[in-house]
Formats: sequence, structure tokens, C-alpha cells
Amino acid sequence: MDIGELLSYKPKSPKRKALDDTVEEEETSAEDARKKRKYSSSSSSSKMKYQEMERLEQEKIRQEELEREKQEEEKIKTLIEETEEKEVLNELMLKKMILLFEKRTLKNREMRIKFPDNAEKFMESEIELHTTIQELHAIATVPDLYPLLVQLKAVSSMLELVLHENTDIAVAVVDLLQELTDVDVLNESEEGTESLLTALLDQQVCALLVQNLERLDETVKEESDGVHNTLGIFENLCELKPDVIHDIGKQGIIQWSLKRLKAKIPFDGNKLYTSEILSILCQKNNENRKLLGDLDGIDILLQQLAYYKRHDPNTPEEQEMMENLFDTLCSCLMLEENKERFLKGEGLQLMNLMLRERKVSRNGSLKVLDHAICGPSGKDNANKFVDILGLRTIFPLFMKTPKKNRRKIITVEEHEEHVVSIIANMLRNCSGPQRQRLLSKFTENDHEKVDRLLELHFKYLSKVDEADKEQRDEDEDENYLRRLEAGLFTLQLVDYIIVETCAAGAATIKQRVLQIINLRGGSLKTIRHVMREYAGNLGDVGDTDWRDLEQEHILNLVDKF
Repeated sequence: MDIGELLSYKPKSPKRKALDDTVEEEETSAEDARKKRKYSSSSSSSKMKYQEMERLEQEKIRQEELEREKQEEEKIKTLIEETEEKEVLNELMLKKMILLFEKRTLKNREMRIKFPDNAEKFMESEIELHTTIQELHAIATVPDLYPLLVQLKAVSSMLELVLHENTDIAVAVVDLLQELTDVDVLNESEEGTESLLTALLDQQVCALLVQNLERLDETVKEESDGVHNTLGIFENLCELKPDVIHDIGKQGIIQWSLKRLKAKIPFDGNKLYTSEILSILCQKNNENRKLLGDLDGIDILLQQLAYYKRHDPNTPEEQEMMENLFDTLCSCLMLEENKERFLKGEGLQLMNLMLRERKVSRNGSLKVLDHAICGPSGKDNANKFVDILGLRTIFPLFMKTPKKNRRKIITVEEHEEHVVSIIANMLRNCSGPQRQRLLSKFTENDHEKVDRLLELHFKYLSKVDEADKEQRDEDEDENYLRRLEAGLFTLQLVDYIIVETCAAGAATIKQRVLQIINLRGGSLKTIRHVMREYAGNLGDVGDTDWRDLEQEHILNLVDKF
């Protein structure tokens, strides 16, 4: 290479991007990013617009739904107003309704006979019949038309459907009968009440209803409602026709009720209603009490109550059922044979355990024990109660009335009345060593029980004096009953215990009585007067011979006192 070439030589620099190119590329990238952001922004904006449109659409739909609901409500109101303006059900309309009912009943019967194994063939006639039965509820609004209903023999047709093969039909008829026999409805028409109830009872409605009850499955809501409505019919009949309660009881409802109570089914409204019906049937009817005893009902009641020995009811409804069972047991113990069953079934032991437990059942057990020991037929129970150490249970309750509790079902006065009654009846009925153990209780702990007796004497004497101050226009019997309710009955029992223990117990008992009466400014004459009044009004408990002997015994105690 010569000098010229060297001078003209220009070295080649490596390839690299020019500054302008870099700037251009950066600007391009920035532009792309802006475009992307713009697109992204545009996309986001579109999405927001779409969401807003969707929200508006949903709002529009909701507004339309609200509008439709308002329109439907207006239609219902209009229909109600039109119905109210329509003519009230009259005889002609009733005849048409019954004629349609009879036609559809006959059609359904024919279809079932013609196609016994093909439900699809007779289902339409069954739906029509069910609809017609629902329409018959309008009759309940006009009880004056009940005589015509009976005259048209519609009651017979209804009762035939109680045992319909389809339980839906049977339940619908039961629902209709329950409404037709509603107490409030029937009170509006005496003639209608008499004609309907006579027709129902003449055609053995109770036996039919019990037959239907046997086949209903309470796990199905509609059939469970049918059981409830059936029990409602029994309640209505008992309230409206108390003179036929025995006839109602002997047609199977007592057996079914005991069976339903025994069933191992969780507590529900139907069990509560069953206990209520049983209580109503036994409340004032010796035949039903005897029937319940013959059906081992005393043992069943004791078994049901045994759970509450150490458990309180979980709900107010369950507590109400427990009270119904106690009330039924109290009613049944009015019969001597049931007192024997109660004794053999170890009812005294159960009541004694309940009294020792601080549960709600203690109040009910106190009432039951009072009924078991009272009267001339309570001797065996009274002696047995002493044998099972019942004195250790009853006297603490005598000395101190339990404090109020959250679910109290008995007042202080009722509690004291039952406790005093139990002690008084034990003094009447106990004999031999049991009586001596009872009398010795009044000398324990420096005669504290005598002090308590006099405390109760002055308490209830004050209540009776207050009642005597109220001047009322009433006859002698009404006045005496009012004074009994005011506390005279408890006062009589307390004073009976005083004179009995003073006569048969240790001499120190009478000394203590006289001491306290003098300290409090009382008078022995008051106790004598109360006892003479008590002897003259012993009532109808027991037979005439027993009453005469008891009166003589009380008057002898008064003379000794």
C-alpha cells in the first residue's frame, strides 16, 4: 500500500443504531404504549358501560316485577271486594253445592269400581271431588243452614268419605268437619248446633274418626294436620256436648290417645293435643276414668311422667303437655280402683322422687300425691308413703315453701294447700306405727312444726277475715264458696291438724299451741268455730256412713280441744 492509499484510507466503524434511530424507536414504543393504554382504557370503559347497561336492565326487570305484584294485589283486592258484595249463601245455593258434591262422590265411586287398578282413570274424578269438598267450607259461614244440610243427608255422605281409600280425601273431609263444628261458629246458631251435632253423634262420628286416625301417617305433613284437625273435632264435641263425653270416650279415642302417648315419636303439637283431649275426657267423668284404668292407663301416664323426674320440659308446649298428664292422673285417682293401680305401679315412689328433685315436675307431683292420699280410699297410699320415708320429703316442703322459679305453675297458696292437705289426710288415714311416726314429727326440734302450723293459722285467718269484710249480694252457698277460695279451706285443714295433734300427740304439743295463741292474742274459740263449720260442710267425699263418722270424729276433737 503506497502513501496515497494510506492517506485516503477510512476505517469502518462497527454497526450501531444512530441516535436518531434510537429516539425514533423510543418514540414508537411510547406511541405503542399509549395506544395500548388507550385500547385498555377504551376496553375498560366499554366494560363499565356494559355493566351499567346490565344493572339498568336488572333494575328495569325488578321494577316490572314489582309492578306485576302490585297489579296482582289489586286483582286480589278486587276479587275480595266482589266476593263480599256477592249474595250470602242461601238455601238454593246450598242445595246446588250439595247436589254437585253428591254427583262427584258418586262419579268417583263408580270410577274406582270400574278401574280399581288404574289410578290414572279415576284420578281426575278424585281431584274434582277434592275441589268440591274445599268449596263446601263456605257452609261454615252460615250455621243457620245446618238443619238443611242434615235434611239433605250431606252429613252421611261426608262421613262415608272419612274412610275413603285416598287419605287426601279423608283429610279434606276431616278439615271440613272441624270447621263446621267450630265452637265459635256453632255458638251463633243454637238450632244449627243441635241438628248438626245430633246427626254426627247418631252416625258414630267418633268411631269413624278413630278408625281414620289409626291409618294416618304423621310423618306426612298433610296427614299429620289431619290428626290435629281430628283431635279438634273431639275437643269441639266435648265442649258443645259435655253430656255425651262418656259416649265419646268409649268409641276408641281413649285407647288411641294412650297408644299415641306411648309411641316413641319426638314431642310435637299432636302429642300435646292428645294429652289435652285425654285430660278433658277424664276431668268430670267417672266412666272414662275407669276405662282409662282398665286400659293400663295409670301405668302409661306414670311412664310418660317418669322422664320429668330429672328433666325439665324443653319448651312451654312440652310443659303444658306434662301438666295435662298430671291433671289426667289427678282426675283418675278420684276412683278407688285407680288408687290401687297407682299404688301397685309404684306411683308413690315416683312422686316422692319428684318431690325431692328441684324440677318443675315437683309441683304436679304434689297435686297427684294429695289426690292419692285423700279420702277413705287413700288409707293404703297414706301408710305406704310413710313406709317409703315420705315424711322426710313432705315436712321440709311444709316448713318452707320453695322460692318462685322461672316457670312456676303453682302459687304459694296452692303449694301450701296441697302440703297441708297431704299431712291432714295422713293423720286421718294412717294407723299403727305409721301414725305414731307422723305424730312424733310435731315434737322434733323444739316443736318447730307446731310453730309453723300456728303461723299458717294466723296467715289464712287474716285472709278469711278480709274476705268476710266484703259485703256481697249472694246466697249462703256462694258466700261459703267465695270464703273457701279466699283461704278458708287451707285454714280448716291447718286447724284440723292442730286439734288432731293436740288430741293424739304428746301433751307438749297442746302446751305449745296455747302458748303461741296467747302470745299473738288469738283465741281457741276461733279454731273451734272453724272446725264446727268444717264438720258441717264435709261435702260428698265418700259414702254417707264415712261422712257421718268423720263429722262425729271432728266434733269430738273440738270438744277435747
